[in-house]
Amino acid sequence: MAESVALTQQIRDLLDGAGVQYRFVEHPPTRTSEESAAARGEELRLGGKALLIKAGDDFALFVLSAVLKLDSDAVKQRFAVRKIRFASADELMSMTGLTPGSVPPFGRPLLPFPLYIDESIAANERIAFNAGSLTQSIVMPVADYLRLSGGEVFRFGATG
Repeated sequence: MAESVALTQQIRDLLDGAGVQYRFVEHPPTRTSEESAAARGEELRLGGKALLIKAGDDFALFVLSAVLKLDSDAVKQRFAVRKIRFASADELMSMTGLTPGSVPPFGRPLLPFPLYIDESIAANERIAFNAGSLTQSIVMPVADYLRLSGGEVFRFGATG
């Protein structure tokens, strides 16, 4: 289940059920945020990069603008842990059935993780993301994303 058709449909059902206006984009497989932005015809900064990170003993999903890098110190401080690390491709597959680059920016109930959203996402008018697939994306209003995702917003994105 490297490409999760079921998860893509769950996301669309969630958005449709909430009456959200969004754009569904089918495109060739994309491996990077830059390729995804080009395939969607959107600016890179609108891309929501979803990272599965282990902070202390638990995994959580962190979403930030595709133009930023993770500020590990901000995450360590927020969770009062000394170490964080990215999930390996094998861990990602076993916990979600997804490959790197296909993870959508949604935690519970779609994916079994708490969700944290960087302020960079909240500052944009839209969010664009791969919807459980390297070939399917969704572009939607940030206000609707923030309302439906239920994620906690704080700053953990950094430039450079």
